[in-house]
Amino acid sequence: MAVRTPDPDPNERDDDGTPQNPLDGIGASYSRRGHPLGDGSFGSPSPDSSSNPGWLSDIELAEIRRRMPILYVEAVPVRTDGVGAVTEVGILLRATPLGEMTRTIVSGRVRYGETVRDALFRHLENDLGPMAFPLLPPQPVPFTVAEYFPMPGVSAFHDDRQHAVSLAYVVPVTGTCQPRQDALEVTWMLPAEAASDALAAEMEGGRGSLIRLALASVGALR
Repeated sequence: MAVRTPDPDPNERDDDGTPQNPLDGIGASYSRRGHPLGDGSFGSPSPDSSSNPGWLSDIELAEIRRRMPILYVEAVPVRTDGVGAVTEVGILLRATPLGEMTRTIVSGRVRYGETVRDALFRHLENDLGPMAFPLLPPQPVPFTVAEYFPMPGVSAFHDDRQHAVSLAYVVPVTGTCQPRQDALEVTWMLPAEAASDALAAEMEGGRGSLIRLALASVGALR
C-alpha cells in the first residue's frame, strides 16, 4: 500500500494569519533568469499560488517525483515512564483518498529552507494537535533512514508515487493528542501490540517494519 501523506495547503498561513512564504525574495531571482513570478514555468509559482511561492502545482510535484527522491521525516510518537522507558506507542488511524482506513505514523515532506527539526515539529502538530508537546533535542538523530521505492521488492518500504527518503525518529510526547487533518484518531498501544504482525498488516507502505526498528532502537522490543 502506498504512502499517502497529505500535501500542504498552498494557502497555509502562520499563527498570526500571515501567508507563509518559504521562498521569500525568489521573485527577483526568477525575474533575473527570465522567468517572471507566476508565469507558470516549471518551479515558478502559478498565479493561483502567489501567496505561497514555495507551493508546487500537482503537475510540478508529479514531474519532480519522476525525476528525483523526495525528503521526508517520520515520527513514532511514544509515551515514556519516569526512567525514560517506552510504555506506549501512538498509532494513527487515517483515511486514504480512496476511502480506505489504514494505520500509520506521523509523516510528511521537508520544505525548502526548513530544518529537519522544524519539519518534525510541524508534522507532529499537524497530526497530533498543538497540545501534544513533543520532546525533541536541539539536534535530533534518526533511528534509521527508510527508503520508499515505487518498484516493489527494492526495500521493505513501498510508495507507488515516488522514491522517498525518510528520516525516522522516535519522539516522546507528554501532552494531550487531538488528531487533525486526515488523521482520525491516535491509538496508544503497548510495545508488543505495536510490533505485532496483526498491526503490521494494517499499516501502509511497510511501516510495520519501521515500528519494529523504532522499538528495537529504544530497547522496547522483546
